[in-house]
Amino acid sequence: MGRLRHAGNGPRWARRAAGADLRRRPLGADDRGGRAVNVLFVHQNFPAQFGPLAAALAADPGCRVAAIGSDVSGSVAGVTMVRYGLGEPDLRPTHTFARRFDLECRRAEQVLYAAGDLAAAGFVPDVVVVHHGWGEALPLRAAFPAARLVLYCEYYYRPTGGDVGFDPDEPPLNPDGETALRARNAATLLALAECDAAVAPTAWQRSTFPPEFWPKIRVIHEGVDTRTVRPDAEASFSPRPGLVLRRGDEVVTYVARDLEPVRGYPQFMRSLPRLLGARPDAQVVIVGGDGTSYGAPPPEGDSWKAIGLRAVEAEIDPGRVHFVGRLARADYLALLGISAAHVYLTVPFVLSWSMLEAMAMRCPLVASDTAPCREVVEGGVNGLLVPFFDPDAIADTTAGLLADRDRAAALGTAARRTVKKRYRTEKAVAAMREVLGA
Repeated sequence: MGRLRHAGNGPRWARRAAGADLRRRPLGADDRGGRAVNVLFVHQNFPAQFGPLAAALAADPGCRVAAIGSDVSGSVAGVTMVRYGLGEPDLRPTHTFARRFDLECRRAEQVLYAAGDLAAAGFVPDVVVVHHGWGEALPLRAAFPAARLVLYCEYYYRPTGGDVGFDPDEPPLNPDGETALRARNAATLLALAECDAAVAPTAWQRSTFPPEFWPKIRVIHEGVDTRTVRPDAEASFSPRPGLVLRRGDEVVTYVARDLEPVRGYPQFMRSLPRLLGARPDAQVVIVGGDGTSYGAPPPEGDSWKAIGLRAVEAEIDPGRVHFVGRLARADYLALLGISAAHVYLTVPFVLSWSMLEAMAMRCPLVASDTAPCREVVEGGVNGLLVPFFDPDAIADTTAGLLADRDRAAALGTAARRTVKKRYRTEKAVAAMREVLGA
């Protein structure tokens, strides 16, 4: 790591992080002539969960906002962005148990350089908001000792009660595997010990963390912008040339970042022969990439998408099952706007935005009867719950919604009401500002 040198009252690091844009007016100067509250966000894929809060603070003349992220990060209007690069370090010499922590330390080094660039430009944060993952929190207490450090707590790895061990067909972890799993939490534990406050998006996700840290962690979801994520009676979606689907058609939707077992993709695919047989007019639109975002990768040279399709391709009409990959935001919302039944499945893991956004779009919801979903979905009231490992139940429940439009509409209306009451962006931002003191 590069040597540190100090000048004046703030740290000066020897190297500038790539992508810094620090040529604007002096950071920390308030439009009204007073002292602004300086807020720093740190997230390797910024804005991610911090988008709504960062935008709200950036629009407040009493705040100055900066962010540190990797070179794949996005941007938010009014937020000064400093990006860093990490490359692909060779971790083979590192012990297997420590490889993740090694990579997190390398990322922490880059965050430290980026923090130095901000300090050199005159931006010393009063508050730092950082995701617990990837090691980005490791250097922040040393870099900004006077700042209030707020940790975003998404998930804590454990050998039981979560995604690991949920599938009864998977063999249990051996001692080596369990040790490696527990070691994944090293940087998270350091961050929890250092932070002044923490938030988790759901009560269940908070419960995955060690109980001794629960008093530090408030439950505040980042929220859904129900002003823009709302039903559109004129919406339409074309999954392939020559086919346009509209509201009123029997459209079944399934959305995941990537099509993989953690999000129930195999179970959903196995439900399709029965579902399509029961509803001959139904069209199924599947959104998601071919990679692996969570969990184990597929066998080399294969993909979970291909494996799931091969399991049922002889039993389904390919003209009624449409894989559309990842969608642009507008297309994604248009698709949800015509959905007659939205299927969301997940093992006990992080709750996806897509489920709440589908509810906000008034989609009739079929969700897995797993802890993350049960926190939001009351079966028979704002959605229907089905056993995760039961493709026949998934098919029959979804077909039932397509057959009973009045019930589907009532569930969709209640779903949007739930999101507006509990998960509106405005409510989330207000709660987070209270935690930040900004």
